[in-house]
Amino acid sequence: MFFSPSNGPTYEYLVRHFWVRAHVYDKKAAQLKMEEKVLIDPSFAGKSREEMGLEPFVDTEIKSSIMGIPVFISQAVIACVIRRASEGSFKDGLDNNKKSPWNEVVHLTMFNNKKKCAYNNLSIGKEDASEDTK
Repeated sequence: MFFSPSNGPTYEYLVRHFWVRAHVYDKKAAQLKMEEKVLIDPSFAGKSREEMGLEPFVDTEIKSSIMGIPVFISQAVIACVIRRASEGSFKDGLDNNKKSPWNEVVHLTMFNNKKKCAYNNLSIGKEDASEDTK
C-alpha cells in the first residue's frame, strides 16, 4: 500500500501537511480569479486568461504545497496512478451511505477486509485487525 506502516511516520506527515493547505481549483475558482484581476486592473475587462497573465483552465485540480513545493492533483493524475480510465460517473446525494451496496467493495478494495471496522491513519485499527486473524 502507498502509505505502508513500514515506512514510518513520513507519509503520514506529508499527507497531513498536504491536506491542511489543499484547496479545490475548479471552474468557479478560475472565474473568481479572473474577476479579481479585473477588479485590480479594469483594463483587463473582456480579455482572455492568457492576456491577463493567468494559466489556462484545463481541469478541476486539488492544489496544495509540501515543503514549499506546489503540488497539483487532477482526475487524470489519479486515474494514471490507479491505472484506470479517467472517465466515469459520480452520484451525489446518496440517502443512506451506511447501507450502501458499495461499502463492502470499498472495504475490500482499500483494506482487504469485508468486515466494517474503525480506521485510523489510513489503516484498520489494531483491535479490529487482531480479530480478523483469529
